[in-house]
Amino acid sequence: MNNNSTCIQPSVISTTALPITYIFLCIVGLFGNSLAQWVFLTKIGKKTSTHIYLANLVTANLLVCTAMPFMGAYFLRGFYWKYQSVQCRLVNFLGTLSLHVSMFVSLIILSWIAISRYATLMKKESMQEATSCYERIFYGHLLKRFRQPKFARATCIYIWGVVLVVIIPVILYYSVVEATEDGESHCYNRRMELGASPSQIAGLIGTTFIGFSFLVVVTSYYSFVSHLRRVRTCTSITERDLTYRSVKRHLLIIQVLLVVCFLPYSIFKPIFYVLHQKEEDCQQLNYLIEAKNILTCLASARSSTDPIIFLLLDKTFKKTLYDLITKS
Repeated sequence: MNNNSTCIQPSVISTTALPITYIFLCIVGLFGNSLAQWVFLTKIGKKTSTHIYLANLVTANLLVCTAMPFMGAYFLRGFYWKYQSVQCRLVNFLGTLSLHVSMFVSLIILSWIAISRYATLMKKESMQEATSCYERIFYGHLLKRFRQPKFARATCIYIWGVVLVVIIPVILYYSVVEATEDGESHCYNRRMELGASPSQIAGLIGTTFIGFSFLVVVTSYYSFVSHLRRVRTCTSITERDLTYRSVKRHLLIIQVLLVVCFLPYSIFKPIFYVLHQKEEDCQQLNYLIEAKNILTCLASARSSTDPIIFLLLDKTFKKTLYDLITKS
């Protein structure tokens, strides 16, 4: 048996806790996101840009949820499958493709929602005399477009296209070249968990992209808070201030989501790539791999909790769902 195969040994966390977690998240996520998609597509008549962004976010979430059973099966039985078996190839390609495509699409759309929420603020303020000329131009020529349904639809189509064009070749290369090289006996092995240089470079680029998306949300939130602080110094609490509070809450929710789910994953990923190159001790290497897998699971968990977030993000969705529950 290959030394790499004997070195990489899954623990109870990998073979029991992760499969159970993925199946639980899959059930919760499929139910919640299917319900949310049904509401967005059939129960909301006049769709705003926010509804379009959220509907595409739900689609990405559903893809993540469909990948979860594959990931659960991999951690449960991967160490017993042959490396060149059909189930190993299937789990490797479909699970990895669905998970990563959907995670990247989700991040972009979350960033777009943050910008759209900031555009809501600028729309309210654009009618006020206190708004500077710069702010009027900035909203009129850029931010205003994020609130237009036509722009939102075109943007979401473009996002899906770009992400698929970028990620599919990487996944195909990994599945056809890296994951089919001889020298391994089990599906759960060092090459599958660590990847070769092309996969690691792609992973680092993806991590950088996650950091950029997080920066977009933080910048939107900071801009809003600065503007709100300036407004409160010269006005009392009005209906307009209630709008500011609502937008602030929306941006804060998205920011917390990225911090809790994606930030640990994006911080650890570069560290993981550096440490595993130097790590010769099998026990320490197993710890690194399991930490990476746990944080990946945490990142995908956001897709299952999004329906709860929709209740906070969109009043129309909340009212429609409430009406459906009370009528039934």
